[in-house]
Amino acid sequence: MSSYPTPILTTDRLTLRPLTMPDAADLFAVFADPLVVRYWSAEPWTSVSFAETAIRQALDAYRDGSEVRFGIELADTGVLAGTVNLHHFFPQNRRCEIGYALASAYWGKGYATEALEAALDYGFHELRLNRVEADIDPRNAASAAVLERMGFRKEGYMPERWIVHGEMADTVNYGLLRSYWDARA
Repeated sequence: MSSYPTPILTTDRLTLRPLTMPDAADLFAVFADPLVVRYWSAEPWTSVSFAETAIRQALDAYRDGSEVRFGIELADTGVLAGTVNLHHFFPQNRRCEIGYALASAYWGKGYATEALEAALDYGFHELRLNRVEADIDPRNAASAAVLERMGFRKEGYMPERWIVHGEMADTVNYGLLRSYWDARA
């Protein structure tokens, strides 16, 4: 089994780091916001216990090295503003999936792009991934813009793949190859 450590990464405005139990209140604030989970197949969190469970799962992933889960911390305030995760690794094929969420108060400021750029660079250059995949609801134009800014390409469309907040929702599949990533530079 491969091991995927979660290091601490820094950018101009962010620190990407492992989650810890003291992050529970900030993490709860992110996922309790209906705007953040609008396109997720889960309801907004209703109690900080959801955050505590998510952090326990992250701690397990750190111990067994099965996922790379970053908390996105604002460097100037120390506030945990979201998460970015590399998960569902397929070591034989050097690929995984990426997921991310950012508190709505921080949308439109370039933080998601900055966080994904750091996580993807780590994945491609330190973990030696060849491919990273994402799937999003096609109505989530902001997320599509972030992925496309990173060099992801639309690769497929799956109608009615999820039930999101009681309604059928489609998926757009995106892929990013290391060769695309390296060509950006």
